[in-house]
Amino acid sequence: MKAATLTDARTVEISERERPEPDADELLVAINACGICATDLHMYSGSLTVEYPMVPGHESAGEVVAAGEGVEEYREGDRVAINPSVPCNDCRACKSGRENLCRDLTSIGGAAKHIVDGAFAEYVCVPAGNVEEIGEMDYRTAAFAEPLGCCINGVDQVDLTSGETVVVIGAGAIGLLLVQLFRTSGAGTIVVSEPVDERREAALEVGADHALDPTEEEPATVVPDLVGEVDIAVEAVGVPELIEQAYSLTGPGGRTLVFGVPPEDATVELSPFDLFSAEREVVGTYSLTPDTFARAVTLLQNGRIDVDTLVTDEFGLNGLQEGFDQMEDREGLKKMVYPTR
Repeated sequence: MKAATLTDARTVEISERERPEPDADELLVAINACGICATDLHMYSGSLTVEYPMVPGHESAGEVVAAGEGVEEYREGDRVAINPSVPCNDCRACKSGRENLCRDLTSIGGAAKHIVDGAFAEYVCVPAGNVEEIGEMDYRTAAFAEPLGCCINGVDQVDLTSGETVVVIGAGAIGLLLVQLFRTSGAGTIVVSEPVDERREAALEVGADHALDPTEEEPATVVPDLVGEVDIAVEAVGVPELIEQAYSLTGPGGRTLVFGVPPEDATVELSPFDLFSAEREVVGTYSLTPDTFARAVTLLQNGRIDVDTLVTDEFGLNGLQEGFDQMEDREGLKKMVYPTR
């Protein structure tokens, strides 16, 4: 089978390798679509520590082609979305339903304590408990189940109340998924801050009420004039200065959600007195759980989330390098890879 391997920072090699065989509790899935995530880009650039060589890719869907001898609920031909986060199911976090915080988490092609080869390949082995059937939903849409599951986990963290005002900083693919989720979950007013024209237009198309260009307008001035106090501010880029900006926009009793992946050694400066006196909260969110993954599939199956607006570029495995280059240049939005193309 063909696979795209990161052999070093900024080095992608397409090679032939043996097709894997599923263990007793696993499925062998032929990958039909896999999205490129910012985490993949961080692995590629070297800003996120991983051991090379490795096959990235963790936003995927495909067709079951073989099942391990211990698997009864799936069979050849089943169409599935893949949850790449494999918890130990034994630690305290797992037992409390927070599998994303598993102390011994394994990721199929993503970021975790343990990483196994991912879905930028024609085939991947997956534990049978890590897939959801997608019925007739197209594979490209189903590949959004993983990032959408992460977004659901994030929205869960901030306890949105119907009618609250939300600001999302950054309108990449994740920011646009968050806009749609907040809208679906009952947000009253949604403001997006994004310097790229195309992304601001997409934000308005998928449900934002206002989209401002922070290079032309100062969010600290414009946002209060537009909406008054902000209940929830989300940083969806991974830039420390923007985390501080999100916090500064958060009103009394509000929540600041850190969603974007910041550099591992980054720090930010926040006022502890503001946290104390205004009862503000700063909340992190990491990955997804089996529950949020299943809920993501349901939302996608019922057409609650527009993914067509988000996909701007499509490649075979040979185009993965080009996809990374476009992401670094902030060209387009979601990049989708089809390993068998």
